[in-house]
Amino acid sequence: MLATQRQHLILQELDAEGTVRVAALADLLRVSEMTVRRDIDALDAEGLLLRVHGGATRAGAFSAFEPGFGAKSAREADAKRAIAAEALRLLLPGMTLLVSGGTTTHELARLLPRDLGLTVVTNSLMVANALAAGDGGIRTVVLGGQRTPSEALVGPVTVHALDGLHADLCFMGVHGFDPKAGITSPNLLESEVNAAMIAASDTLAVLADATKYGTVGLAGIAPLSAVGTLITDARISTGSAGPAAESLLRQSVGELRITPLTPALAPPASQLGSSSGASQRWERPDLLPSWVADPFPARPTSLPDGQMPPASAFKGHDA
Repeated sequence: MLATQRQHLILQELDAEGTVRVAALADLLRVSEMTVRRDIDALDAEGLLLRVHGGATRAGAFSAFEPGFGAKSAREADAKRAIAAEALRLLLPGMTLLVSGGTTTHELARLLPRDLGLTVVTNSLMVANALAAGDGGIRTVVLGGQRTPSEALVGPVTVHALDGLHADLCFMGVHGFDPKAGITSPNLLESEVNAAMIAASDTLAVLADATKYGTVGLAGIAPLSAVGTLITDARISTGSAGPAAESLLRQSVGELRITPLTPALAPPASQLGSSSGASQRWERPDLLPSWVADPFPARPTSLPDGQMPPASAFKGHDA
């Protein structure tokens, strides 16, 4: 068995059990304990788990542990893409959005349509970079502050920058969500910024895959009752908490949207801002609209005589 296969199985066991022991893994994988320890060391270096005496535990098991953006982006990629695509259905033309840091919100930024006249205010360097990768069309405002391991900007400078701002909708990625603890973060400064984002927005949409259910970070951001829409994946009904988790969440948040694990690609413009098309998915790349299949197509190097290149919707500091 290849090292990558063993490590994938180790992470699966960790997701199911919360902690794993070296001896048990050696029996399961039919390898030596030394091989298991090397695999655990490699996964620990990537921030995908925490090595402890005799085994390993989930990276999020400690409330103040904050993995870096690179480590988090490697996890649950299919679920994040599906959740981000479902989030597009909340959009209406001309909206002003507040977008927090996080790998799922970064995926959302990559999918945001450029033809809706959106304004995005963000404290995420990665979100800002994703918006800048397009051909314009989204006005982008980047909040200042102190940089975190997850490439977000936090602290009093960030909170002050939010004073006087108002957004129609806030898209927020979270470290964990729990019926009792609400939405939480391992970073005290980030929790303050996220709370200020909620206060500056009409509606809060939380984007969080099902593995974050029951995780409680060091600092609370808001109770689940403050969440207008929670978008997660189908494992919320089949995880260790079973159907009870879905039932509790439906009672706690304004709206619960559950996506299948098959990546749900972006809806057509006619379905944005509506839940009427929520059951329709694009699963065949050959049927995708061009802007989804290649959201940032290369511009032609030459144009027919007399034809001018299209102008961006915004200029100056817009991304």
